[in-house]
This record gives sequence, structure tokens and C-alpha cells, in this order.
Amino acid sequence: MKMKLFAAAVAALAAGGAYAQSSVTLYGVIDAGVEYSNHAQPSSSSHDVVRLNSGGMSGSRWGLRGVEDLGGGLKGVFVLESGFSVDTGTSGQSSRLFGRQAFVGLSSQYGQLTLGRHQTPFYDFGLNYDPMAIASNYSITAQAPEFQQRADNSLKYIGTYGGLTGALLYSFGQNTGAGGAGEVPGNYHLGREMSASLSYTGGPFSVGAIYDETNVGTLANDSAKIRRASVAGTYAFGPAKVFAGYRYAHALGGAVLPGATLAGQALPQANVNVSNLYWLGMGYQLTPALSLTGAAYYQDFRNTGSDPWEFVVSTDYAFSKRTDAYFNMAYTKNKSGSTLGTSSASPNSIGSSGFGTTLGSYNQFAAMVGLRHKF
Repeated sequence: MKMKLFAAAVAALAAGGAYAQSSVTLYGVIDAGVEYSNHAQPSSSSHDVVRLNSGGMSGSRWGLRGVEDLGGGLKGVFVLESGFSVDTGTSGQSSRLFGRQAFVGLSSQYGQLTLGRHQTPFYDFGLNYDPMAIASNYSITAQAPEFQQRADNSLKYIGTYGGLTGALLYSFGQNTGAGGAGEVPGNYHLGREMSASLSYTGGPFSVGAIYDETNVGTLANDSAKIRRASVAGTYAFGPAKVFAGYRYAHALGGAVLPGATLAGQALPQANVNVSNLYWLGMGYQLTPALSLTGAAYYQDFRNTGSDPWEFVVSTDYAFSKRTDAYFNMAYTKNKSGSTLGTSSASPNSIGSSGFGTTLGSYNQFAAMVGLRHKF
């Protein structure tokens, strides 16, 4: 009888554990390398520089990810993710503790709804359709910082139905943690961000579209905003994968597009409130361990001749599933006062780009050899 009671108690505990199973995972990436760059611009003259950088391919980070089974297909989820610089040991994203992501929510067969600080749908879109997968250095983020944007004070929904995936985001103040405006009584649209994306994957083919509107105004001018839309696609065949995309951006109400400068001076707003960004690239898995990637990005600023190019070549060798080494090169071609550099001014900050990191009309070459470990 005692053994039967003991067995029944163990079965009851096991059933309860199966009903409310939970797990917390510690994960992260540590990425550092040595970079050479010419025509660097710390002042009014250009210089060569050799430096140790954090995050050549991936932003260095550590995080906690949790899931609890609530029964009936419903799960509680959370993510706390902290960015940092390996070379200095400092926190990234404007010195935030969990600057990369910090959210809690619920997940079911109908999708996932979370509240907190998120990667925006534009960020997720770039991970899928940028040939360099939003590498911290030498990727589409140098031309278009929205591809690495995050949103404070936001709600985000992601749902997948077969090959179709949709995402929605609404932020009450997308950058308040770095001093931006938002959540101001009597002014609900100040600092607001709204974004929606839709993508379809079938076999070797994938295509996606996205729209985003971000208010970048201040109390003195609360109508400044930037609207962006993009379409892109990929096609895989054998060991190769081709990428192509287009992004449209329109600044309204006195907002200024990143890169809308000539020799460091803001252009008249009426002349440069629209830009068109195009990109094309290919990835090739040469061996199970060695991969090659090439990409070209071109941005046309309406009514100007300052339309910069960036070219990137990347080589990555995997020692294991967790550790790899890479050698990347990038070159920007500027004209008519454009100031595009090869990488973001500060990959750990929000809304940073490569514009302003070299002198007007100077071309820039950079190369980086680095090591990355994932855990």
C-alpha cells in the first residue's frame, strides 16, 4: 500500500511538472577583430587607422531566454539581451543593461505577442534579406541604420502560418532610453513607431515586404517623421544563395535622412527628402566549413549627385559549430560631398550609420580579421 501511494505521488508530481515545464537558457556571442581603415575622419583631415574592434560579424552580447509551458499550447516567454564591447568591456546601446532586447509575453499556435524593447521588423527583415545578415561592420546598416533599429516601449506580434510570416510593431516612444521623445502627455504621436512586414518562403525562394513610419520629432517640431518601405527576395540553388532588394525612404516635416549631407553640411530639406537604396549579393558555401559572401549597396539621394556605393567581400571559416574566424573587406565610393564610410559610426548605438565617418567625397577602404565564439 505504501509503495502504491508513493508511486501515485511520484506520478502526480511528474504530471504537474509536464504541465508547467519551464526552462531558462544562457546564451551569447563574443566577437572581436583587428581592423585597418584609410581616410578615417576624426577631425578635418583623413588618416589611416589600425584598431581592435568588437563585433565585426555579430554584435557581442549575452542574454537570458525563458519559456514556460502554461498548458493548452500557451507559453510564457521572455528575453533579456545585453550588448557589450569586447575591446573595452563597456555596455552598448547607449550604456543600457539590456540594450539589445528586453521583453516578456505569450506564445501560442496563433503567434507570439510581447511587450518591452524589441528588434524592429526592419531589423528582422534585414537578417533575412541582407547578404551580410546585418553584420556590425560592412553591411547594409552603413547605408541604412533602420536595419539595425530597436524600439523601446513597444508591443510586437509575430505569426507564422505555413510559409507565410507576418510581424507588427507599435511603439509609444521608440528611443526614450537614449534621450529621444515619446510617451508625452497630450502628444501621443511624438516618438511613435509603427511597422508591419510580410514574408513568404517556399522551397528555395523567399520574398518579403515591409513598411515603417517613425516619428523623430521634438516638442518644438513634433511633425518630423520618416517613412520607409522595402521589398526583397532570395533564391537558393545548390551551395549558392542570391539576394536582391530595394528600400524607399521619405523624410517629412523637417526630418533629415541619414546621409543627406554634403561635406558635413545638411542639405536644404526640400532637395533631399527622398532616397532609394538598392542592393544585390550572393553567398556561396565553398566547403562545409568555408563560406564566401559578396554584396553591393547603392543609394540614390533625390535631386543630388551625392549617391554613394559600398562593396563588401566576406570570408568565414568555421572551426566548429560555435567558433569561426573571418576576413572581411569593404570599399565605399563617394562623390559630390558624400561622406559614407565602410561601417556604422558606432555599431552598438541606435540609428548610427556609416555617414560622416570619412571626409566628403573621399573613398574608403577597410579590412578586418576577427574571431567569433557563440555559446
